[in-house]
Amino acid sequence: MAASLQRIGIAICRTFPVILQRKIQAQRIRDWTITSSAAPGLRLKFRALSSSSSSSSAENTESAETLSRYSDRPWEYLESEEYIERYGSKPVWSNYRRNHKGGVPPQKTRKTCIRGDKICGNPCPICRDPNIIVHYKNVNLLQQFISPQTGIMHDPTRTGVCMKQQKLLNKAIETARDCGLLAVQLPHVDYSKEDYTNTHGAVAPTTAPFSLSSGELWYSWYGSIKPDERELARVKRIYKDYLKPDV
Repeated sequence: MAASLQRIGIAICRTFPVILQRKIQAQRIRDWTITSSAAPGLRLKFRALSSSSSSSSAENTESAETLSRYSDRPWEYLESEEYIERYGSKPVWSNYRRNHKGGVPPQKTRKTCIRGDKICGNPCPICRDPNIIVHYKNVNLLQQFISPQTGIMHDPTRTGVCMKQQKLLNKAIETARDCGLLAVQLPHVDYSKEDYTNTHGAVAPTTAPFSLSSGELWYSWYGSIKPDERELARVKRIYKDYLKPDV
């Protein structure tokens, strides 16, 4: 009898904290529903009570302000003191070194640095700075990825940008050149104003067509070609509704 009472007491002691915890959770959910439905100001006040949520919201607002400063006019960031202090007069990719495994660097860059909420350990020169935005009007940024000697874009293995940003750079540079914002280097061709139409042996005036009699073929070898009878019958069977009747 004493043993059974002891087991009942242990069971009650074990279940009582669970019941109490469920009641507390239900009360919290009820309070949250009332607070959220009362007014949006109270909802924001309720969120600001916890220190962790306030710190994260502060970081989000700060990052949003940072992004919104140059989102409309990204070319102004390259003229700001923040950019000069960070990069100086060098390109944004000059001091970038990609971390890789082993002594031999990879032959191509990664596909992207940001996948959803996950960011790689060492993002590319464009992905690591949220103020750098690829835009066809951001000419000073695009010129950093073009060779001044050849006018060709630097390879991504040299600049270190990921393939996603490289595609955006290619598109922005093409658009800037079409709009006249970037110079296009065309190969120089000397024009001597001479007529080369009939000077080459392979170029000659077209001969006059010869007259053909009735039934004569233009090419003599065409008459020796005989089609396969089975293939010809198959084609006639397929297009029999469209063939003219034999006279």
